[in-house]
Amino acid sequence: MRVDVALRHGTEILVKHSDTARLDAEILLSHYLGKPRSYLYAWPEVEVSESILNQFNDALSQRKTDYPVAYIIGYQEFWSLPIQVSPDVLIPRADTELLVELALSKLENIKSPKILELGTGSGAISIAIASERPDCAIIATDYSREALYIAQENQKKLDLSNITFVKSDWYQSISEDDFDLILSNPPYIDPDDPYMTTGIRHEPLQALCSDEMGMADLKEIIDKGKHHLKQSGWILLEHGYNQRKPVTERLAQAGFSMVDCIKDLAGNDRVSLGQLPNH
Repeated sequence: MRVDVALRHGTEILVKHSDTARLDAEILLSHYLGKPRSYLYAWPEVEVSESILNQFNDALSQRKTDYPVAYIIGYQEFWSLPIQVSPDVLIPRADTELLVELALSKLENIKSPKILELGTGSGAISIAIASERPDCAIIATDYSREALYIAQENQKKLDLSNITFVKSDWYQSISEDDFDLILSNPPYIDPDDPYMTTGIRHEPLQALCSDEMGMADLKEIIDKGKHHLKQSGWILLEHGYNQRKPVTERLAQAGFSMVDCIKDLAGNDRVSLGQLPNH
């Protein structure tokens, strides 16, 4: 079967199961060919071997069940970096790049900043920041040993030495009180949210859902954050589109100033932040 025929075949199979059927088919086919997606259009007449077609068809069958493309191929691009993923970690989303952008802007005038990331998962956020700020020192925590293994593998592959990964239940294993910035993309989905019946159900539940209508972990991170920040230090938190009010109110109640909420590219409230005042 030729490349263009295989691509059309894959798209037709997925069209009833995915809003991005063509893109999914392109990513999967180019992955098994070991070529960039541009190859599919530059060489449409190339014959695809039977073994590659078999792998491609197996992947299409998986994708038909809403199984994420990133888990099938084993990685997801984030901040233009290839991040290894598995079902033990959340798949990094483009929306979360806003968290990285805001962190970098807050650290812009700080030499050798010290950063704490809570719930690092694949390590994508810390790795993106570390790649931009080689002078920074990051402690990145996760409760899951499996997640920490993936994060450390990503660090090795990208040859970054300025991140220390620590097993911790939020701040439990963190004694330092002098971070310039704390950031987190914690679980914030209500377990009863209908969204949990979509393809996201294949991702680790503990990285997605939180009690108290999705607010339990956000509250803990906010309430204890001031004990680990320098004066004038910042806390940045990703949250759901409908959580702006409870998150910003909690930040203000916890004593943070300069409280704000920033929208993502789709216009949804996405990241709330606050600064620990000077006393």
